[in-house]
Amino acid sequence: MNKDLREMLTVRMASSAFVALALVVFKPFGLGGWHWPVAVHLLVFWVLGVLVCLFTDALLSLVLRFPFSPLGTPMPALFRRNLWFQVVNTPLIALMICLYRHFLLSGSVEGNALSWSNYFETLAIVTFCAVALGVFWRFRFRNKYLAAKLVELQQLNERLDRLNAAASASGAEERCPAPSANATVTLEGSTSDAVTVEADGLQYIESVGNYVKVCHVVDGEVRRDTLRATSKQMEAALRECATVVRCHRAFLVNLRQVEKAVPLPGGMQLLMKLSHDSIPVSRSNMPRVKEALRRM
Repeated sequence: MNKDLREMLTVRMASSAFVALALVVFKPFGLGGWHWPVAVHLLVFWVLGVLVCLFTDALLSLVLRFPFSPLGTPMPALFRRNLWFQVVNTPLIALMICLYRHFLLSGSVEGNALSWSNYFETLAIVTFCAVALGVFWRFRFRNKYLAAKLVELQQLNERLDRLNAAASASGAEERCPAPSANATVTLEGSTSDAVTVEADGLQYIESVGNYVKVCHVVDGEVRRDTLRATSKQMEAALRECATVVRCHRAFLVNLRQVEKAVPLPGGMQLLMKLSHDSIPVSRSNMPRVKEALRRM
């Protein structure tokens, strides 16, 4: 059993135990006191609750294509999956408890026969538990997720520091593959305008409407040129430069010109050398940027 699956099973078991304890407090099935039959019934509720949770997880995986072990997924996707889990699982848990009351408790304790009033009473209690558990697990895993992302970001920055130190020690940055022999690239737009840049000196390209802004370094100075073109045209022209990657729908960035990565609530930004511009990294392009940095 992998770590994520084991952690998810722990969450389901702890959540089912919380619901079982809530049943003791609210006594929806008419049993009072702390004698051993109550403990047995609560133990059965806990086991059945875990099984229903696992059934819901399997249902979400097969029908809605959510991963069965979701704790390693990005936090927004995890929150979305958990919302669907609560919508499906809460009525199922309430139904399971009502059926248990009807078939195993109605003969010994009055008021346990299956009815709409009993179902809605149980559903209200389980919904309260689901909301409380949802808030608890959201903050717990959010903190854990953010801590993991900070560690990952620190590792990326350490990688950037090593690359920058190696480039400084050698006196010049290692050039990325470029289609021309002198390591220059000519970026052509939809009109006759064109910009020739050093492949290593290119910082980033920003798409603005029907134009692109090309930020590059010439003789130690930052220049910004404008072309009538699309970012897809620029991406095609730079496809042979492995260190130029798309980090955002509006930005292409040369990772050789990145000074450090800065964390943001929804992702991160790349701080560029010399220009000190901050380039956003979208969630969808985050894996591509991280993988490119690791390959450098």
